[in-house]
Amino acid sequence: MVMMKYAVIGAGAMGYRYGVLLQENAAKSVDFIDTWAPNIEKVRQQGGVYVSRDHEGRHLVPISISTPEDYQGDPDVWIIFLKQMQLEDALKRCEPLFKDHQVAFSAMNGWGHFEKIQQYFPKDRIYGGTAMIATVLNGPGDVDFIGKPGAGSMHMCAMTEEVTEVEQAMAADFKAANLNPIITQNFQGTCLAKIIFNSVVNTLCTMYQITMGQFVSYPGAMDMATQLINEAYDALERAGFQLIQTRQEAIKEVDFVSRVSNPLHYPSMYQDMSKGRKTEVDYINGYIAKVGREHDYPCRTHEFLTHGVHLAELAFQIHQQEAAKA
Repeated sequence: MVMMKYAVIGAGAMGYRYGVLLQENAAKSVDFIDTWAPNIEKVRQQGGVYVSRDHEGRHLVPISISTPEDYQGDPDVWIIFLKQMQLEDALKRCEPLFKDHQVAFSAMNGWGHFEKIQQYFPKDRIYGGTAMIATVLNGPGDVDFIGKPGAGSMHMCAMTEEVTEVEQAMAADFKAANLNPIITQNFQGTCLAKIIFNSVVNTLCTMYQITMGQFVSYPGAMDMATQLINEAYDALERAGFQLIQTRQEAIKEVDFVSRVSNPLHYPSMYQDMSKGRKTEVDYINGYIAKVGREHDYPCRTHEFLTHGVHLAELAFQIHQQEAAKA
């Protein structure tokens, strides 16, 4: 089995979770690279990142963090967890660090990141996936893992859809880290599964500023989920995509994750909006709507919700401005 060294590009909520668990549970060498100066400065000042689980047990985990320009390491695997809007600039800054023996793995939200990653890595060195794992970045150098140890799961797939020795080694490390990996051989279908999930839960929880548990407690929640999922499947199937779940399985996943796994969780899209950052809705509901337009199947609900989230962003900013004046 190949022995892997890792570097995480994007020391945010999910980047910290993957990196810290690989370091602590799988005893792997992990470096962190970030472009957010306050985060880097805070980690260096306190000697690591503070990690909690479900708001309890806050403790300091020593980690190594660098800017792209300062980094001197040579990892085998780049784990990429950035917001879609940040990715292009971060990859450009990291370009001098990329070498022929390295591979890239990303389980970012939305769609669009693999086109950017392919500018630096060939198809046979790219692995994608999904992460049904809830995590909150409280602030610079401070992260909260939501759910009990081992909660959540992930799928991973080679862009070539061929299972490689490298992928098996990564999966073994992810398993040791308690991330529950499942290898598939359907790249697009695997990655689209998380987009479909997020197009329901992230979007609606953000618009109404509620937790996943509060969403699923609404009597009409599954009717709303069914409408969005059916519309997404109709568009994606017309585009020729083969999904890894049936529609019924996707609906059940929304219910289970919201009701059982992460009922107290505010999705990442809401976390972005509540901190005054742009959301990734254009890469989630907006992407599904784009596929629909390109294949003569208007996704009216996804189009509406894309605008709805942008309106919620504006409303949140207005309320913050008014509160600051009061």
